[in-house]
Amino acid sequence: MEPEAARLIGAGLATLGMIGAGLGVGQVWANYFNALARNPAARESIGANIWIGFAVTEAIAIFSLVVALLILFG
Repeated sequence: MEPEAARLIGAGLATLGMIGAGLGVGQVWANYFNALARNPAARESIGANIWIGFAVTEAIAIFSLVVALLILFG
């Protein structure tokens, strides 16, 4: 296998982490809306937590992208 082909395959595999991040973000927001539907008065108490959960989950996608770019251009 040529080194360039191995590099492209590795970068493609590194981006698989974005699938999990996409599913995670969907779960975070789905559960947030479910909680609001059950108890609208809890909006203020879970508002900060939802953004922290979103940011942590989205960070996984950013790390995955950085690793893929490092493999391609590093």
